[in-house]
Amino acid sequence: MKKFWLGLALTASVGLFAGCSQTDTESVAKGEAKPEKIRLDYAYYSPLSLVIKEKGWAEEAFAEDGVKVEFVLSQGSNKALEFLNSNSVDFGSTAGAAALIAKSNGAPIEGVYLYSKPEWTALVVGEDSPVQKVEDLKGKKVAATVGTDPYIFLLRALDTVGLTAKDIEVVPLQHGDGASALVGKHVDAWAGLDPHMARVELENKAKLFYRNPDFNTYGFLNVRKDFAEKYPTYVEKVLQVYENARLWAIEHPNETAEILAKEAKLSAEVAKKELERNDFTQAIPGDMQRDTILEAGKVLQNNEIIKPNVNLEEVVDALIEPSFAEKVVKP
Repeated sequence: MKKFWLGLALTASVGLFAGCSQTDTESVAKGEAKPEKIRLDYAYYSPLSLVIKEKGWAEEAFAEDGVKVEFVLSQGSNKALEFLNSNSVDFGSTAGAAALIAKSNGAPIEGVYLYSKPEWTALVVGEDSPVQKVEDLKGKKVAATVGTDPYIFLLRALDTVGLTAKDIEVVPLQHGDGASALVGKHVDAWAGLDPHMARVELENKAKLFYRNPDFNTYGFLNVRKDFAEKYPTYVEKVLQVYENARLWAIEHPNETAEILAKEAKLSAEVAKKELERNDFTQAIPGDMQRDTILEAGKVLQNNEIIKPNVNLEEVVDALIEPSFAEKVVKP
């Protein structure tokens, strides 16, 4: 199996870099303009983005075209979506349900690639907390980053026991600050996100008291719709870089963990714990992701996060755009 994945990774790598001039020629033949610069985000919750940044593969892929590459740090889906909406990045890494919220509010984005199927969020309490089940959160302070998958996970968990956000006190904090607030006992619980969640789990003996992998929506790489319409060939080329990184990460889990640890300033153990909760075997968004995001959308609508008059199915269909990945990802 390792030889199989290695062969795939090497094939993808050769195809990526050797094929750049061919792709550029195709672009010229279509009369397609090329961007002066491509702005990619990177995020500690997206190991593939860290691999790409560390290896310099994006710069290498676009060097022959004379296209510059700029990296911008996203500290959460909410930040990535802010950057996309304000035209500060061309590609942003988010959870699928977070992208749905933004899309329902008119954000000009399309989800074109899956960078992972993660279990990156759970509900977390301190080692000695009396909170043992979701029902125990009623009336408690819970830290969460509003508009991100952990917040949506929290809402869905509450929904399973007939509670809503109105039954708790949501303390809006960015992910790392939420972890610190939990450790400092300033909140009763935290809607966690890796790698911060893995860190407090290992270093502070925090407990993941509610886990549900099916409530974690997928990791989506989103592109600004106007960029995709103007530079479709370059969307494919970005996804080719991601595909190369995906196959490489599957074959090199230890080095991927080292890159994650270096970028996010984590211990090796914490980085490995985060990677254990990431599945890189799927890359093309499709029906499975559509169903997962749609179910999350229903809870968001019940909690008045998404307006009641929004047609969720139409928004999900407009969000998920698999055609670019289908051209790049080999079966």
